[in-house]
Amino acid sequence: MPIWLSVLAHALASATLVLAVLYGFWRGVVRPYLDHKVEELVEATKEIEPSVTRGVKKGVGETLRELPESALDGTVRESTRQFLKFGSGLFENGLSSFLGTAADVNRRSQTDNDSSRRDY
Repeated sequence: MPIWLSVLAHALASATLVLAVLYGFWRGVVRPYLDHKVEELVEATKEIEPSVTRGVKKGVGETLRELPESALDGTVRESTRQFLKFGSGLFENGLSSFLGTAADVNRRSQTDNDSSRRDY
């Protein structure tokens, strides 16, 4: 039998044995462990979910009850005004923070033109 055929047979036998051992480890150890952990998580979720739902409902209810009080004293209007001012300032000056102002753009283009003239 040629040597290359012997090496190929050994490689295939080794690969088959390694895959069989890994599959057995997966089926016998890893998969049962993961199934058990998933069952624990599902049980924990069933216990936690009702309390979270009650907490969210309670918080939303309190917020809705307190909303008219804060809306009447003008804090909602003032916070909305501040938010709009911040948003409009960000919108107006957003690109200038990346590109610079119009004077910066003109200065940069003049500098580029002067340097290109010097290169000739």
